[in-house]
Amino acid sequence: MSPKHTTEAGAAPQGAPPTSAADRTAKVAVTLFPILIIAGGVVGLFAPAPFVDLAFLINPLLMVIMFGMGLTLTFPDFALVARHPLPVLLGVVAQFVVMPLVGLLVSVALGLSPALAAGVILVGCAPGGTASNVVTYLARGNVALSVAMTSVSTLLAPVFTPLLTLWLAGQYLPVDAGSMAWSIVQIVLIPVLLGLVLRAVVPRAVDAVLPVLPWVSVLAISFVVVVVVARSAEAIFAAGLLILLAVVLHNGAGLALGYGIGRLFRQPVASRRTMAVEIGMQNSGLASGLAAQYFSPESALPGAVFSVWHNVSGALIAAYWRRRSTD
Repeated sequence: MSPKHTTEAGAAPQGAPPTSAADRTAKVAVTLFPILIIAGGVVGLFAPAPFVDLAFLINPLLMVIMFGMGLTLTFPDFALVARHPLPVLLGVVAQFVVMPLVGLLVSVALGLSPALAAGVILVGCAPGGTASNVVTYLARGNVALSVAMTSVSTLLAPVFTPLLTLWLAGQYLPVDAGSMAWSIVQIVLIPVLLGLVLRAVVPRAVDAVLPVLPWVSVLAISFVVVVVVARSAEAIFAAGLLILLAVVLHNGAGLALGYGIGRLFRQPVASRRTMAVEIGMQNSGLASGLAAQYFSPESALPGAVFSVWHNVSGALIAAYWRRRSTD
């Protein structure tokens, strides 16, 4: 979410001057999002009974989140791809190379069970997290680049996410790549495109609801986490610390390698920060939903934990970089 872009945590102002209402709302949403996610996880863990049978709501809620993301996009957001293709290309290629391979390496290094390994790898194969746009903004990164990278990786997800999952996670669990691709089209591509078109057709009406979008996203992803955790409460008690370690290593490696790739290719400091955030933060809500649908409740756990942790780490790194110049 950028300054006018939705996130797993909500919407925020866009590249140039932010609208103050959307900006304030996004900052509050990003601050409270990890707290609400943790609260949702606690509810799902210690009072799972009411939520165990609500898995059928996960995909519709993800569609609502992605529709909200589409509402915050405009067609000019994609112009950066044509004007400055190198940083966008670097970021998107790294997104679909670094995080899937790191997910595999972490799974092997920690000796994760097949279900958990498949879940970690699927998180790595997901597109960029929508919360990355506002974290980039707060970290004084290149917001326009962040929006372009998130948008392009999201639109490419129906192709690359199932193919990479089949390649890397297929050794752990069977993967129906074709069915997964169609699910991503339904959950991600169609809602985003509908939101994008609606924003172009009735921009004033959409602008009026932008300040509300962060809270819609926050509540939706929090409920997804409640359901995922509730369905796997026993597995969490058995392997909770191991899952957390896997997620911390996965996210940390993505942040570090993203920044390093930007530095290697001599990108400006603001763009390096953007690449770090974009590559390190994943659409883990989508990964949780797909894992629950195509693998098992246990496989959805890494995505649920990642949803909490990457917002915590993103907030910390944004606070650190915000105090430091990009010169």
